[in-house]
Amino acid sequence: MNLPNKITMLRIVLIPFFVFFMLTEFVPYSKYIAAAVFIIASLTDTLDGYLARKYQLVSNFGKFMDPLADKLLVCSALVCFVALPDNPMPAWVVIIIISRDFIISGFRLVASDSGVVIAASWWGKVKTVVQMLMSVLLILDFDWEWMNIVEYIFIYAALALTVVSLADYLWKNWKVLDDGNM
Repeated sequence: MNLPNKITMLRIVLIPFFVFFMLTEFVPYSKYIAAAVFIIASLTDTLDGYLARKYQLVSNFGKFMDPLADKLLVCSALVCFVALPDNPMPAWVVIIIISRDFIISGFRLVASDSGVVIAASWWGKVKTVVQMLMSVLLILDFDWEWMNIVEYIFIYAALALTVVSLADYLWKNWKVLDDGNM
């Protein structure tokens, strides 16, 4: 396993630590620890991609696991938000975002049966960045009125990008559904 793939796996390993601190009330400053873990995990996404491209270490494993690690991280945060009282994240937005991720993962699995790897698209990458920024804002949950507006802007921007990136994947990869023949 090359270094970028190890970094991708680190992102997955950090998820239980993030969830623990996100949902724990008895650890002092737990939301700040959760934010730090989430930010570190999010930054590994940039680092693994940079290293893979710079040193020609792009692999099918990385193309498959990198977006999956992103989905696991973001979906973990979304579920935590719904579990927390007074969080502005609507459950229906979480359902749409997670549903999109299941659909794309399904497309990738069907494509991989045909030996085709569907890498993350530009829309998918932008969606992930916006979702991660939104998550950091919601984790920190600054209690300023103007910040609440910023949080809602990020929530609905993430929702819009989720729908757009889904449409983009479906449009570009609809042949995957043709009995696996691309």
